[in-house]
Amino acid sequence: MSALKPKHQRLVLVVIALVALLAAGLLAAWSLRNQANYFYLPAQMIENPPAVGQAVRLGGMVAEGTLATMEDGVTIAFTVTDQDQAQVPVTYRGIVPDLFVEGSGVVAEGSLDAQGTFVATNLLAKHDENYVPRELQEMDQHQAAKMAEETTVGLE
Repeated sequence: MSALKPKHQRLVLVVIALVALLAAGLLAAWSLRNQANYFYLPAQMIENPPAVGQAVRLGGMVAEGTLATMEDGVTIAFTVTDQDQAQVPVTYRGIVPDLFVEGSGVVAEGSLDAQGTFVATNLLAKHDENYVPRELQEMDQHQAAKMAEETTVGLE
């Protein structure tokens, strides 16, 4: 005869499954602890900067008059600001998104360097609620509505 009744065997199996599930969750959380990208606004980054080299996201507006292309022609420098007028200098090497202009919203992924400059590895440009695609800019409101109607026929 078995030492445990079937009811107790099921209970032991459930407890073992819960412990294994908890251990897997803790192991996943521990292994991903350095992969999390924290989001900072400029004022937060100035007040409590992340460690040098730590992957974070910086969000705000591209300050007017700060966008400059460096001598290599590929690197740009600009300043990200927020409503509190806190400013963080940013550099980015690569192709910028089409919507990236001064005064627009941006989320930059990257890290701080030892000099306090945010070195971006990726830029995500944001548009406002008045955004109109280039294809529709030259059309009047009636033409744009007709084109939108034609492109949505058959999607329903």
